[in-house]
Amino acid sequence: MKISKSDVLKALEKITVPGEGKNMVESGAVTNIMIFGDEVVVDVTINNPSLQARKKTEVEILKTIHTEVYEKAKIKINVKVGAAAAKPKTNEIKGKPLPGIKNIIAIASGKGGVGKSTVTANLAVTLAKMGFKVGLLDADIYGPSMPIMFDVAQEKPLAVNIDGKSKMKPVESYGVKLLSIGFFTQPNQAVIWRGPMASKALNQMIFDAHWGEIDFMLIDLPPGTGDIHLSIMQAMPVTGAVVVSTPQEIALADARKGVAMFQQDSINVPVLGIVENMAYFTPEELPDNKYYIFGKEGAKHLAEDLKIPFLGEIPLVQSIREAGDVGRPAALQTASPIEAAFEKLTKSIVQEVVKRNTAMPPTEAIKITTMAGCSPVNKK
Repeated sequence: MKISKSDVLKALEKITVPGEGKNMVESGAVTNIMIFGDEVVVDVTINNPSLQARKKTEVEILKTIHTEVYEKAKIKINVKVGAAAAKPKTNEIKGKPLPGIKNIIAIASGKGGVGKSTVTANLAVTLAKMGFKVGLLDADIYGPSMPIMFDVAQEKPLAVNIDGKSKMKPVESYGVKLLSIGFFTQPNQAVIWRGPMASKALNQMIFDAHWGEIDFMLIDLPPGTGDIHLSIMQAMPVTGAVVVSTPQEIALADARKGVAMFQQDSINVPVLGIVENMAYFTPEELPDNKYYIFGKEGAKHLAEDLKIPFLGEIPLVQSIREAGDVGRPAALQTASPIEAAFEKLTKSIVQEVVKRNTAMPPTEAIKITTMAGCSPVNKK
């Protein structure tokens, strides 16, 4: 069988370069291909200096050429480490800025059950009502809730052709572009994945999607501090983080850890502030009364202790929960106290983003094995 260079290149286009969202040919990793009868010599340059990365690259190339081109081909692979990876840099770019996306805001919570996803959904629709172009990435792999909250649980992202490449088109609802792992699983199906699988799924929703022009990309992170958080902050230049908490001490202790995670030297993502959810309860029949069921101003005091902004409070209102359950975020209720509360909160966050982009340096990059430099963030 005659082996052609074009056949080999076409096969290598099916191998994705880890962390780049591009295939091996498109990224420039393949530097040379030589063919002598049934012998194929491939020169490859990668940016990961680890032995594991080199071995994995060799195995994938062998397997792909044997499967896609010629199963009896004799293959020689020369893997080199790029000059950029050979020397540690103090100003290495983390991940890649997503074209068209100006600000990326991570919404986090130290623990579950504090209403982080509810706050995220209402922030998204409020930003859209203000005229911003908004995207929402549901990164809560093990408990995706955004498809239900936006009444699109039965929807599926479509494929669109962008510059000759097939991309996912986010589902749109209430003016918000949305992607979630919930679109790709059954409602009663548990997602039982180890960290690498979850990270791969997230990277696909980030890099293989056509988000278009976005002013604010909100990322609904899982509760706690773990693998998914690191994957997101490695893959994307996060503008800043918002931490959601309820006022009681047990939630505040975990919120403190969430803030500390973003402020670690190896992560260094600016914390835009803390949101106090379920701040107080006001019965419909007693509109002037406030009952501090979970404690009073706990998140506000925590923000003062940590010297970070207190962004605002959201009351404990039954209709907020009901609105989320039926797929119409409560902030869409016009001329209501709930709409006013979320508008005030959203304006505070936008103001902090403007301050952050004007007065602070770009977000520091994070890497698991080596320290990196900074990632550029588009300023609004």
